Amino acid sequence: MTTDEMASENANSTAPGMKWYVLRVASNKENRVREGLDRKIKIEGLEHRIGRVLVPTLKERRMKAGQVRITERKLYPGYVFVEMCTEDDGSIPEDVWFTIKESSGVGDFIASSGKPIPMSEHDVVQMLAACETSEEAPGLSGMDLKKGEVVKITEGSFENYEGEVESLDERRGMVTVVLQVFGRATPVEVEYWQLEKVN
Repeated sequence: MTTDEMASENANSTAPGMKWYVLRVASNKENRVREGLDRKIKIEGLEHRIGRVLVPTLKERRMKAGQVRITERKLYPGYVFVEMCTEDDGSIPEDVWFTIKESSGVGDFIASSGKPIPMSEHDVVQMLAACETSEEAPGLSGMDLKKGEVVKITEGSFENYEGEVESLDERRGMVTVVLQVFGRATPVEVEYWQLEKVN
């Protein structure tokens, strides 16, 4: 296994002896809380007790005023995910609790009887997968075309031509449309916002 594969494997699993917990934070302060916690963990030397602190986001490309803009949308607004170890009875060690609680914008852990509830394995897998996806090239928001649909090109060299969607490349935001050009079926790659559906 290569170093990159090992890093990827580790990114998708929980560190040994640790579990994931959900921390409620002030809305729109998720990134500030994460950065503050990361700094404090290093200063206090608590890396052995607190692992990763994550704010899962989804990158989206949106068309605005003729320009493509990349935006980041938080998948779980108001929450930060903390990988950490607790005491044998499920309580948080005092030094860890103090470090987390003293951070600006922090509320409380999702807990039961005063003890934080660890996330289920299923939820952890979904959350980590979302974090990994957010590192990839952004997909397109609003690209709800399907193969076989008839579309019309609204701008560019083939403006007003109608054709059938052959394939979609969400990562690049490109759609292959088969047009009839001079009586022949011709596949043309078009940016998704240059298309409209034909009813």
